[in-house]
Amino acid sequence: MARTPASSAPGTTHADDPQASGGQQLTHGLKQRHLSMIALGGVIGAGLFVGSGAGIAAAGPAIILAFVLSGLLVMLIMRMLGEMSAARPASGSFSVHAEKEIGPWAGITAGWMYWVMLCCGVAAEATAAGKIVNGWIPGVSAWIWVALFMAFFCASNLTAVKNFGEFEFWFAAVKIAAIVAFLVLGGLGVAGVIGPGAPGTANLTGQGGFLPTGVSGLIVGLLASVFAYGGLETVTIAAAESADPKKNVANAVRTAVWRIAIFYIGSMALVVTLVSWKDPAVVANGPYVTVLRHLGVPGAGTIMEVVVLVALLSAMNANIYGASRMAYSLVGRGQGPRALARISGGVPRRAVLASCLFGFGAVLAAKFWPATVFTWLMNTTGVAILVVWLFICIVQLRMRRRLEREAPELLTVKMWGYPYLTWIAMAAVPTGTTRRTGRPSGCA
Repeated sequence: MARTPASSAPGTTHADDPQASGGQQLTHGLKQRHLSMIALGGVIGAGLFVGSGAGIAAAGPAIILAFVLSGLLVMLIMRMLGEMSAARPASGSFSVHAEKEIGPWAGITAGWMYWVMLCCGVAAEATAAGKIVNGWIPGVSAWIWVALFMAFFCASNLTAVKNFGEFEFWFAAVKIAAIVAFLVLGGLGVAGVIGPGAPGTANLTGQGGFLPTGVSGLIVGLLASVFAYGGLETVTIAAAESADPKKNVANAVRTAVWRIAIFYIGSMALVVTLVSWKDPAVVANGPYVTVLRHLGVPGAGTIMEVVVLVALLSAMNANIYGASRMAYSLVGRGQGPRALARISGGVPRRAVLASCLFGFGAVLAAKFWPATVFTWLMNTTGVAILVVWLFICIVQLRMRRRLEREAPELLTVKMWGYPYLTWIAMAAVPTGTTRRTGRPSGCA
């Protein structure tokens, strides 16, 4: 396949991306503040607020180490994505880069796997959100809420992209505010200012030690933490629809990395310091609810239910957006039905509808065939994020060498410790593929 020169003009999308072709194009309605909040909020999902409890139960206090290790991997992946997206912004992100640097088969594999994963994530998130609201209003079936959420976010994604950006901005703001508040309250609890008193190191070392379940428990916790970080790729997809993709994605990546580390690692450290990792409530109610109740925060369960609902709705919104743009990019490059590449009002509406229909089909599978079709879908897509990350590592190695030869001026964001840290990340990613999991990116 012939390769297009890498030196596309600053602020434009890559030539292989369909929006660079004739006809209507995607609009540039996203602002820097949108991308910054998408980068921060995109990886703060219900998987962190609720799903991390299973990792704590498996690894004990060593969940801190698990989040440190997986966080380092996520930072490297995010930096690689930032380097490639700043040099060649494209709505297909890593799929476009994989096609250029490896071949069409790589673009198809990475792109459609990611699309299926996001669509299944929409189904799981809608189902979980419906159950939460049904608990508040039991007179209305959870499935009615699922249908309403699906319809609302499908409709919002059919409108201008700035609406998606505004939704994600405020969703992310709520999630970040919740994490910051938790860090403050948890810090006061560790200091003994609030709650039953300063715990010291009793929960860190007095419940079987820092590594109570051994290396096997650490590995389970590591895998759980990897999937809790899912969602970081959305910002590089969204960057192509901002006014200055190269500058905006670079800024978003630079500011997000260290904040993500504080949010994740800091909150996990507070959880296992304040409460026993053996407490069944950590899994049953979620670690954050357990800690807030331990500190005597009134209405802790309801507060976290609201935050989790926001996280689920945010993930739904982001997944529909990401799936539609990935499908649009793929079909525009001849890797799917061309009908989905049509743009209306600056939005790939057919791709949005197709993504929502697939997601709703997965919702029906969860209702009628939960132990067969839905489980198979989740087990298949659960490892998709790791496969995508492996592609990102390989593509970054190849793309970096070519850019250094042909267009070094495009390397405005550079991968740290290239190529050694890329190789380390590449070796670390496959370790996660040995575990099949039902939690796709952003899922509860």
